[in-house]
Amino acid sequence: MSAKSIMIITWLGHSCFKIQTSNAIILTDPYDNGIGIRLPKVTADLVLVSHDHDDHSNVAAVSGTPYVASSPGEYEVRGVFAHGLSAFHDNSNGSERGVSTLFRIEAEDMKLVHLGDLGQTKLTDEQFEHCNGADILFIPVGGHNTIDAKAAVDIITQLEPRIVIPMHYKIPGLDAKRFPIDGIETFIKQMGVATGSQEDKLKIVKKDLPQEETKVVILKPAA
Repeated sequence: MSAKSIMIITWLGHSCFKIQTSNAIILTDPYDNGIGIRLPKVTADLVLVSHDHDDHSNVAAVSGTPYVASSPGEYEVRGVFAHGLSAFHDNSNGSERGVSTLFRIEAEDMKLVHLGDLGQTKLTDEQFEHCNGADILFIPVGGHNTIDAKAAVDIITQLEPRIVIPMHYKIPGLDAKRFPIDGIETFIKQMGVATGSQEDKLKIVKKDLPQEETKVVILKPAA
């Protein structure tokens, strides 16, 4: 497999990831600096916005002329396929925080699923089918604004992805008053895995995906 097939995933903090493929750069949920951490300078070809809250939709901060996908639907940019499906931002059918979009991304012969600000503790059948078979799952774990660690573990157990990358949890600098969310330790305890060392980036090709069990990868925020 050529070096061009390597996918590089960098966490920019909160729910924002830079996903580099051989043909494109995908960015998820860019945030406004008002949340307490600062979004690094970043260029993208495709920006996926799960919902319009300012901690997920600061498209103006992204350089280049990216295509912006901010609603359910099917998208294709530079050989990358993305399919968005609606979900609820809370566990009350959206009555508290509205809706969010789950994005399935297909690139480098792998399937990635970004759950946005998922607030439902259980997936519908349609959402399960949308997310099932994920090689890499980006899942919120901090609670309060999203599902908490326990609900995240339940969904991970249901979907059985190859790799899990937790997001949307307490990190240094994040406005604690606005985001009274749990740290990564709560998820690690619920998941029952050793903390290990945090990685700066995840570099992955399909042939190196774990085959026997789900691997938890904790990334250092580059913000």
